[in-house]
Amino acid sequence: MGMAASQARFLGLTARKSNTEYEGQQINQQRTTLGNQSANYYNQLLGMTVPVPPSVADYTKTTYTFTDGSLSNSISSLIAQPDGTYLISYTTSWTNDFAVVSAAPSIYTRVNTGTEDTPNYTYYVGGQELRGLGDTIPVDAEGKYTGTDPYLKTLSAEQIKNLEAEEDQYIEQLNSKYGDAEWMVRYVQNTSTGTWSPYFVKKDVLDNAIYNENGASQSNIPTYTVGSAKETEEIKGVTARLEQDSTGRIINITLNPGEDSEVTYAVTTNTVTDQAAYDDAMNQYEYDKYEYDQSIQNINAKIEIVQAEDKNLELRLKQLDTEQDAIQTEMDAVQKVIEKNTESTFKTFG
Repeated sequence: MGMAASQARFLGLTARKSNTEYEGQQINQQRTTLGNQSANYYNQLLGMTVPVPPSVADYTKTTYTFTDGSLSNSISSLIAQPDGTYLISYTTSWTNDFAVVSAAPSIYTRVNTGTEDTPNYTYYVGGQELRGLGDTIPVDAEGKYTGTDPYLKTLSAEQIKNLEAEEDQYIEQLNSKYGDAEWMVRYVQNTSTGTWSPYFVKKDVLDNAIYNENGASQSNIPTYTVGSAKETEEIKGVTARLEQDSTGRIINITLNPGEDSEVTYAVTTNTVTDQAAYDDAMNQYEYDKYEYDQSIQNINAKIEIVQAEDKNLELRLKQLDTEQDAIQTEMDAVQKVIEKNTESTFKTFG
């Protein structure tokens, strides 16, 4: 290899070495960036809060109850007073066997007793006609019912008067519980006991229902009757004196101490769990846990991608290192050739 060729070769190798060094620097910079990304992902993992399942104890509380005949009372508030008494509030509940309640919805039919231009609808269930609740019951001079209703025909004049007063009470209860409305009623006999029970329906619901060509409602219509229902009332601001056992639990309560109405009740201690609230909290925990697991999986997937990219860069860096060593070896060999050429040239002209 001549002097010029050796110099050209050496310059070419020097350029290649510079390129490999530059590419190696770029790869190291990329690996540093990937390292920062990986650190950020791990910091995200460290900053995540692990969902904690709810404890039943957090939704369980101690309640104090006392009974007064058929009334069940549950203490809801206790406020200590300077004289050692307490100002208490409690909820009293009982079963009302004559409350208006929802009944099974029914199919109603209607017949137009007016004209097409001025309709006047009469409503039925089966063959039994409904009448307006609270309407005056037609009677003769002796007070005897003159209509065709099978229930009203069984009543005496005195019973009819009592029924009219009773129906006024039904209207008050229905309006209070289900909203002010005009009501209709029919009485149905229990074939086992022989007793008659009223069934109520809102007239505006009947008027606005959709009926088929035979006059039958195309859907069941809400209906109400008389039945058993649990009713509650909150009593507030009652002065009381408490008796407690060695553990601090209340065993007796005296209402209105020192007054003529003073009365003492035995208190029962119960532990009550709000199961609905606990179930809601557990559902929220399951949702949070799902989101947490999904976030962990997403971050781990990103870390795996970063690690794979870093591995590829590491392999490329090793290839450059091997290439760098080969170039350096060849440069050393060319350098020796140049030195020999230089030495021989100077000897020739020496």
